[in-house]
Amino acid sequence: MVLSIDRPSQRTALVTLSEDSSRDTFSSGTIEHLIDTIDGLIQDQNTNAVILTGTGRFFCAGGPVDKFDNAIDDGSIGELVGTMTGHLHPLLLRIRKSSTVFIGAINGAAAGGGLGLALSMDYRICVPNAKLAASFFRLGISPDGGTTWLLPRLVGQQAARKFFFENLVWDGLSAQEVGAVDEVVNEDELIQRSIQVADRWGAWSESSRRGTKQLLDASSTTFFETQLEFERQLMIASSLTPEFKEGVRSFLEKRDPDFSQ
Repeated sequence: MVLSIDRPSQRTALVTLSEDSSRDTFSSGTIEHLIDTIDGLIQDQNTNAVILTGTGRFFCAGGPVDKFDNAIDDGSIGELVGTMTGHLHPLLLRIRKSSTVFIGAINGAAAGGGLGLALSMDYRICVPNAKLAASFFRLGISPDGGTTWLLPRLVGQQAARKFFFENLVWDGLSAQEVGAVDEVVNEDELIQRSIQVADRWGAWSESSRRGTKQLLDASSTTFFETQLEFERQLMIASSLTPEFKEGVRSFLEKRDPDFSQ
């Protein structure tokens, strides 16, 4: 079994990679199954939030180093790396652009491309003995998995530079201290706390979720004038939705909004 899908609440899905898949996520068959699962949940109108977690010592490990060695010997390494990044990178874009809220329940090590997957989440909760590692420099290769774009936005340019160049490994508390993760909880609290955040964040309107994710990602790479126009266009589109009507009505009626209809 590559992964399992559970429904801890009506509009939240919990995706759990098996122990083998957590340790070898980017092998052929495993990554395709993960992609198909996440894409299906993004397209599911009844799913507002997705929690992703692993099993055992790993949340999501990096690429298969043993296969790299064989591919170097037979001359297919460029094709192998191209295929891996060709799978992972479009998935990261879809996660960031979708209205679906993604919560990373980091149960163990997130390394290489697996670190990129963890960083692409909208909210990250981890256990104290989790490990966040880039590991690219140890292998003599440049980073991938969106890590050079995602990490500086969380921890700052220089902290990210030191993380890569010193080949650092952050445990849960160190990652929280620099801003790479949002919370650290005990292992027995990890999933329940992730469900709480997923339910809370997923309860907002689709236009609020999608627009905010896209605007925040664009904000550090656009001029202020461009950002204002982006905000304007998305707000006009949001104002035409039934969810905005519900939000306005609930505000005037002094009650909590219900965006589930």
